[in-house]
Amino acid sequence: MIVRRAEPADAQGLKELGDAVGAEPEGWLATTNGWRDVVDERRYLRAIRRYPNAAVFVAEDDGVIVGRLSIARDQHPASRHVADLGLMVAASHRRRGIGTALLEAAVRWAHAAGVRKLELHVFPWNTAAIALYEHFGFVQEGYRKAHYRRGDDYVDAVLMAFWIAPAGV
Repeated sequence: MIVRRAEPADAQGLKELGDAVGAEPEGWLATTNGWRDVVDERRYLRAIRRYPNAAVFVAEDDGVIVGRLSIARDQHPASRHVADLGLMVAASHRRRGIGTALLEAAVRWAHAAGVRKLELHVFPWNTAAIALYEHFGFVQEGYRKAHYRRGDDYVDAVLMAFWIAPAGV
């Protein structure tokens, strides 16, 4: 398994991963409309490569994309030390260290970017993801009622955060 920065050529694989995770009956993604199309994904990946305040990483197993992590720094001057992330792993590859490897890539990126805090939202029913994040060192900082609209429903989200020690500490 390889973790690396995403390339525009990964757009098809990322679309397939997003569609597969989004189609799972548990409802892991905030959207119910599927993942963005390949053209939009490729455009996004091209743009993100030129933008120093965000990145997308992929986990690849035998040439197949099985995980994705996106990270973006907050642009407000008072919270530029914070970056938000999103993570997904293919059902076939969960509980094999891929989520941890992607989170480690996020921490390396954050160190290089001067980010001190990583944040994410996770649905309260996604207990496996919450366990992964807690094992990695994330803590629950809040609970956001009706934070996302999924189809016709409003669903809650758990806010979790991970503090990054400064280099040399």
